[in-house]
Amino acid sequence: MAGLLLIFVLLLSFVMLDLMVKEKRQLEIAENYRNLQDALYHDLFREFENDLEKWEAELDRETLSVRFKEPKVLFDQGNVEVKTAFREILDDFFPRYVRILKKPDYIDDIVEIRIEGHTSSEWSVEVRHEDAYFLNMELSQDRTRSVLQYVLQLPAISKDRTWVKRYLTANGLSSSKLITYEDDTENREESRRVEFRVRTNSEKQLNEIISGIP
Repeated sequence: MAGLLLIFVLLLSFVMLDLMVKEKRQLEIAENYRNLQDALYHDLFREFENDLEKWEAELDRETLSVRFKEPKVLFDQGNVEVKTAFREILDDFFPRYVRILKKPDYIDDIVEIRIEGHTSSEWSVEVRHEDAYFLNMELSQDRTRSVLQYVLQLPAISKDRTWVKRYLTANGLSSSKLITYEDDTENREESRRVEFRVRTNSEKQLNEIISGIP
């Protein structure tokens, strides 16, 4: 009986030690995530703080998204061609954006550079809500591909093009992530937007912890 008790105590000790190691690792990942997010946010803000207003854009501290939120600047209604005004913004924005992400403090932590296309939930009065979602999905996907194609050909990133292609993705999300007013009703204008968002390995690891993935 004493032998069985000793075995039980040893097994319990191993389990507790394993839990403590995992908890410590989770805390380290969370701390690294916060530090990296804060540093990246401050660098992005310092770089673009004088441009965001004229671009009708904003920098989201929580997600590190640079959100271009004036639909009349981005695309004509129902069209996928990047408008001249948005091209001029991208000419200025994207090379500077890449330069920040390639800093030694960040380059090894980059997992993905996402171009996200978002729409409102509407299409036309003749189209059912369910059908509008799929039509907007196609539209948002085509638009993000257009943006991706445009920024990849910019002469200012020619030296970084191979690196950028490794991480840059186009993600059309239709109306799945609407912008809403305080009363939770849809803000259709601001829902029609394009966002550039960087994902880091710390974010990926943190999401795995939250999702319960070992």
